[in-house]
Amino acid sequence: MTDRLAKIGLYTVLVLGLLVVVGPFLWMALSSFKPEAEIRAVPPAWWPRDWSLANYAQLFDRLDFPRYFANSAIVAVLVTAGNLVFCSLLGYALAKLDFPGCKALFLTVMGMLMVPGMVLFVPQFVLVSNLGLANSYAGLVLPFVAGPFGVFLMRQFLQQVPDDLIEAARVDGAGEWRIFWRVVLPLCKPALATLGILTFLTSWNNFLWPLVVATTDDMYTLPVALALYSIGQNRIYYGLLLAGAVVVVLPVLIVFLALQRHFMRGIAMTGLK
Repeated sequence: MTDRLAKIGLYTVLVLGLLVVVGPFLWMALSSFKPEAEIRAVPPAWWPRDWSLANYAQLFDRLDFPRYFANSAIVAVLVTAGNLVFCSLLGYALAKLDFPGCKALFLTVMGMLMVPGMVLFVPQFVLVSNLGLANSYAGLVLPFVAGPFGVFLMRQFLQQVPDDLIEAARVDGAGEWRIFWRVVLPLCKPALATLGILTFLTSWNNFLWPLVVATTDDMYTLPVALALYSIGQNRIYYGLLLAGAVVVVLPVLIVFLALQRHFMRGIAMTGLK
């Protein structure tokens, strides 16, 4: 009887936690089909009384949606690809290669994890501007093409790869590049999936950096364009904002569902908390 009550209590807490997490997303999705007046109604209603696609029609008519979506996709894919390549390379070097300064370099990576991103915002912007990369894809991508979290994640995962496997490849005459690409990297699918999802999510939702670096409409990413065009002269168009938020969430949700199995395994195997 005690065990049964404990299970009921546990499931009750889990269900309440699920509602707290899913509730705002559900309200966002349902409200995107409401007219503006219904969204602003007090008290608010969960279920739309008058279903409407006007917010989505306005989203595609008012915004140059294909351009902004393409900008976000290009930036997110390039940043994710860069992190997968460079973080895995550095993670392999820190985990499996013995070279002078290895421990100092790893401590530097750990130290960078403790530095808030906003501290580096101004130096990054000044550097990008001085290099003439402002308002370009290079300026949006290069500052984030490799990050300390990705290096740490890959290093922790690669430490679990048996050293005997790498030594056997070296005995067979394989160089370090061939060992990395042919032996080590195929074993890193769970960690790469985890890093890819987290990096894609962060880059796709990045707002402040594209807002500052992109100075013309044609370089705006989707979150920036959505925020700027949903604010009128004297009001905020919540319907447009909610419809855009649903569209922004969908690619991340698709990526997560596609890589969910590897993502869960990667978190479990790297000890990520």
